[in-house]
Amino acid sequence: MMRFLDENGNPVELSFLPNAFEEAAKHVLVICQYGEEWLLTNHKKRGLEFPGGKMESGETLEEAAQRETYEETGAILGELKFIAEYKFTDPMRSYVKAVFWGKVARVEETTSYHETNGPVVVKGDILQQRFGDDYSFIMKDQVVEQCVKLIQKVQNERLC
Repeated sequence: MMRFLDENGNPVELSFLPNAFEEAAKHVLVICQYGEEWLLTNHKKRGLEFPGGKMESGETLEEAAQRETYEETGAILGELKFIAEYKFTDPMRSYVKAVFWGKVARVEETTSYHETNGPVVVKGDILQQRFGDDYSFIMKDQVVEQCVKLIQKVQNERLC
């Protein structure tokens, strides 16, 4: 288990095992790849980030991940794999998010992207680009860094 502070000084615990916390995950974050590129959404308040959000009643985490990705980007996922869970705590609350690796099969244009301005395709090194001023604070902590590094490791192992 990794422990660190997010950009706002709040404690975060990260585990690469499912059900790692007493509290069940009820939120999702989906690290989306579109071919060799990354698919993000442009949140109207926070900026560029991977899609995600809260589970709705009766949904599984996987269903929430697929729905949130579609609502925020128009992307249909071809593959979806669990990567990690993390627990975020601030003075008012705590919650657990499940992190998934989603491979985009296609992107459809929709009439609404909910609280976002729709999809943004990012080429190149997301781990460097995520520190830009137009990126959400969510992109700048170790959750995204560690999960992207895990994805890259898996991809490199497949090439060998």
